[in-house]
Amino acid sequence: MLKGISPLISPSLLKTLDEMGHGDEIVFADAHFPAYAYGIPVLRADGIAIPDLLRAVLPLLELDSYVENPVLMMSAVPGDTLDQTYVDEIAGILRGFRAPGAIGWLEREAFYQRSRGAMAVVSTGEVRKYGNLILKKGVTPLA
Repeated sequence: MLKGISPLISPSLLKTLDEMGHGDEIVFADAHFPAYAYGIPVLRADGIAIPDLLRAVLPLLELDSYVENPVLMMSAVPGDTLDQTYVDEIAGILRGFRAPGAIGWLEREAFYQRSRGAMAVVSTGEVRKYGNLILKKGVTPLA
């Protein structure tokens, strides 16, 4: 175990975050997400809710300040609803870390398509529908 790194971050997740370059993306997937369907690495974070994982990762990962939406969420399909409490919690965490930009939204199939190009999918224990996030890595500051 390393000092200053949350125990929620597995060695494989830490390695993946370190290997990501500017503009690379990582998916934090809810428990319903078809993580193994894309042929990209799947990292397990069983039992961990996405807000908790986000709080653990944001001190280590610079989000992309050159795009309008460095964090993307999945929109509800027509006739369904999002858990607004969850959306507000994610937005609050991002504000707390002074994350650049606003949350962007992708229609369900567009989110799946975008996920195919991600560096990895982190399959979490998040059970809320539409709990998925895509994070775009930015340039890590020197200091």
